[in-house]
Amino acid sequence: NMNADKLKKILADHKVWVNTDHKSGKRADLRDANLTGANLRDANLTGANLRNADIRGADLRNADLRGAELVGAWVNSADLRDADLRGADLRIADLLHANLSNADLSDANLSDANLSCADLSYADLTGANFELEIKTVNNFRYAIFSETAIPWMNLHPKWSEYADTVTFV
Repeated sequence: NMNADKLKKILADHKVWVNTDHKSGKRADLRDANLTGANLRDANLTGANLRNADIRGADLRNADLRGAELVGAWVNSADLRDADLRGADLRIADLLHANLSNADLSDANLSDANLSCADLSYADLTGANFELEIKTVNNFRYAIFSETAIPWMNLHPKWSEYADTVTFV
């Protein structure tokens, strides 16, 4: 696992990078990092590079991951409740059993992501890019989707059970 002090420094430098419009500080480069079970609750990871990072079981509740690169990341069983993932790149990410309840995934790219048993209840997926990946999601009660998602949602085995709770915009 990554040393807690090193992670703290990376997050502090990244916060400066975000708050100064990239003029000072340093973008968080957490490519291939082992962050298994890390406490990243409320962390500001806007635009961070988390490609192929191992964040299995991490606490990312209420984390800001807007525009973050999570391509190929291992996000299994991570807690992403209330996380902001607007515009995040989650292509080929493994989100098996991830809790994304009430997360904002609008305009996120979920192409080829593993969403098996993921919880998307109350999540906002407006403009999110996905197709058949959605079929294996465990729960999408009260989620919000773009109308273009209707054909994909209709293929979900629990569609008839959850249809009345879903909002299309």
